[in-house]
Amino acid sequence: MEVRCLNNFEILSLHARYVPLTMLFVSAGTFSHVLQSPGYSAIHRIYAHHSLVHLLAFSITIKRLATKSQPVTVQLKMQFTPQSRDLDLHRGPHFQGAQYIYGKTQIPELEGAPQPTVHMIWTPVPQAVTLPGEEQEKTWEFLTAVAESEEEVKRCFSEGMALISAGTLYSSHTQAWAALWKGCCAEVDGPLPLRQALYGSLYYLLSAIPPLDSPDFLFHGISPGGLSNGTQGEDYWGHVFWDQDTWMFPNILLFYPEAARAILKYRIRALGGALKNAQEQGYKGAKFPWESAATGREVCPEEIYGTEEVHINGDVLLAFEQYYHTTQDEKLFREEGAWDVIGTVAQYWCSRVAWSPEEQCYHIKGVMPPDEYHYSVDNSVYTNAVAQRSLNFAAEVARDFQIPVPEEWQEVAKKIKVPFDADRNYHPEYDGYSPGKQVKQADVILLGYPLMYPMSSEVRRNDLEMYEPVTELDGPAMTWSMFAVGWMELKEIQRAQSQLSKCFNNITEPFKIWVENSDGSGAVNFLTGMGGFLQAILFGYTGFRITKGSLNFDPICPNDISKLKVTGVSYLGSKLNFTLTKETIRIKVTKASRDPQLILLEAVLVESGQRIPLPEGQSISFATTAGRIQRASAEPF
Repeated sequence: MEVRCLNNFEILSLHARYVPLTMLFVSAGTFSHVLQSPGYSAIHRIYAHHSLVHLLAFSITIKRLATKSQPVTVQLKMQFTPQSRDLDLHRGPHFQGAQYIYGKTQIPELEGAPQPTVHMIWTPVPQAVTLPGEEQEKTWEFLTAVAESEEEVKRCFSEGMALISAGTLYSSHTQAWAALWKGCCAEVDGPLPLRQALYGSLYYLLSAIPPLDSPDFLFHGISPGGLSNGTQGEDYWGHVFWDQDTWMFPNILLFYPEAARAILKYRIRALGGALKNAQEQGYKGAKFPWESAATGREVCPEEIYGTEEVHINGDVLLAFEQYYHTTQDEKLFREEGAWDVIGTVAQYWCSRVAWSPEEQCYHIKGVMPPDEYHYSVDNSVYTNAVAQRSLNFAAEVARDFQIPVPEEWQEVAKKIKVPFDADRNYHPEYDGYSPGKQVKQADVILLGYPLMYPMSSEVRRNDLEMYEPVTELDGPAMTWSMFAVGWMELKEIQRAQSQLSKCFNNITEPFKIWVENSDGSGAVNFLTGMGGFLQAILFGYTGFRITKGSLNFDPICPNDISKLKVTGVSYLGSKLNFTLTKETIRIKVTKASRDPQLILLEAVLVESGQRIPLPEGQSISFATTAGRIQRASAEPF
């Protein structure tokens, strides 16, 4: 359903000359449209309440700027009409003077599946509002509540109206945003476009996560365009892809593990559908859909993606692995279904491989790699490498939980083919790939990051140089961030900056919203591209890598950046601040874990082996070098 709550209005005072100004305040999650005349200002404020997630609100404030006492009138043009191609809507009786509609989805996700309901209540909008001559300032507030049941929508609307009566609806929203920003931030002393892109990307991604301190909140995942609604067919119908797990998730996990947990819980709830997907395709275990919605069944409108783009299974498990190593949250894995996801994905990979007697290794045939220009290929290097990582992680967790590790998992992981051209010393994208053949997006280069597949610096460089010139220049926005990360690993700062600069072609003005493709096509508010860009900053410049026993760092500072400060990094229940320059690294544990098994952290410097305790509340500084954060006295990994 498309709901338009952005109402146009204009000042009607005679001969008034006004200048419109629209602003986005990322610190407060608010759009403001200001009309300014010599004697009056009118401010139209719009926001989706950050903690009361069922509420949308807007207000109009007229403020007198001169001593004249004439009335000031603002006209409001309501554009919303209660109709939808997707919902069967009906009008209900008014509630507390507000209008009420309800209905259910016209078409279920799958035949026989539930048809969710939508209930919406909104305060009526008058044709005009007037500031009387004797008043200096007045505000009118309007509220919309959207929920899945009549009871819930009425409760949420009543709660919002009570806050309006108390004068605290907007302040409760801004306080929620302030708390969110206090818990995480990334700041660079560098070029303004970089700072704006960083703040904007972080803001839009934070806007898409579930509310904090709400562990029972039923989260439905993050689509590439979030909740945006572009032209027909351009925003993926709100479906969830690998975009969530590979591109957005690491940034969320770095700051807010509880939000990352909610994302994983969504995948756990979808496991039943994934089991059926695998069964229908003739395999064991679970096959997560390329496009996921409510049931976990495949909802991609084009069959080939759901059938062949099987790397999604490994992408999902990589997110579980990153979370496990960052949090040691055994409850999620032992009691809340994460182990079932891990084990059934491992089963899928073992049933999906085929033994090659000629090469004496396992093949995965007939797949589409992340590079969607090619399909029905054998042994996609990314797909096989991420499958291997899935199996190794499944075996690791089994050992941690003292569960017998199936021999098949270890055998397939050890003997799966990961294509490599020894003559050219690089990784072909798949069996039969010819150097120079064009590719759509980042694919092979993802072996280095995020997969951290073992390879020499020479091979890493060869992969980057092989695929950089043949990758589609106008392809999806996240691609060049990963090339930048690769060059950062090799300390090739100028080449990294050159690749990162390409990302700015996908940023639109004035609110730094990303589009999927640099020609303006594809999804709007493309969170996938923002997620890739954030990883280039949060994992590229810092060198952060999540490993089994540590959070590694190996920072670089380009010439145009004098300092990078990352606030609120979460690791093993603690919160840390990192301040990085060319000369020094400063680390401060602002909040230590209360778990007695995780409470003490230390920094270990790679070159010298020096161990530096990290007591809560104390800043520790040392010369810029590679190192890692780990539990105190833990053995290195």
